Amino acid sequence: MNRLAVFDCDGTLVDSQATICGAIERGFAACDIAPPTPDASRSIIGLSLVEAMRVLHPAGSADDHDTLATAYKSAFFEMRAAGLASEPLYEGIAQAIADLDARGWLLGVATGKSDRGLKHILEHHGLHPRFVTLQTADRHPSKPHPAMLQQAIADAGAAPETTMMIGDTSYDMAMAKAAGAWAIGVSWGYHNEAELWTAGADRVATHASQLVDMLEALA
Repeated sequence: MNRLAVFDCDGTLVDSQATICGAIERGFAACDIAPPTPDASRSIIGLSLVEAMRVLHPAGSADDHDTLATAYKSAFFEMRAAGLASEPLYEGIAQAIADLDARGWLLGVATGKSDRGLKHILEHHGLHPRFVTLQTADRHPSKPHPAMLQQAIADAGAAPETTMMIGDTSYDMAMAKAAGAWAIGVSWGYHNEAELWTAGADRVATHASQLVDMLEALA
């Protein structure tokens, strides 16, 4: 059975919090709604966009959430066009991906980003060819629903017990558990270690250099 390592994107592969929080602030301002605090904005990274807006603006209607999601996307694209979007890889991630690939692991991504946003990041960092399955919010319910991880497993010809979901949020851990996969938390992202353990993490890495040995020991 194929071994599959599925990565979250924001907070796991790349550090995009400044750009995401900035786009949230601009999007809320464009809708004349008081923006959330930076801590609140960081807490929803990983959710699909409309679901994130529901959490950030619970008093709003479904139409309000759709409008905020559209405003966020416009703000994000404007920031990127102006050279204000920063989404660097975390230290050691590129090497960990290369090492897993060399050891025969199949690689995937499961993210609340859009197809367009994920493609931009992976191509910008030269990682796109490494991945055999890319699952985004364009085709699936928001995490922690297991649909995107289940589709990644099917695409790769893997099984839940040979699949590792690697992510920085409680949503990633809960999704992994719902799909029957291993839940590998990373401490360098946007939810703290306690939240990862509480959500069901089987292991938590504190640096990307730990990932290969951690996954090999479980597979």
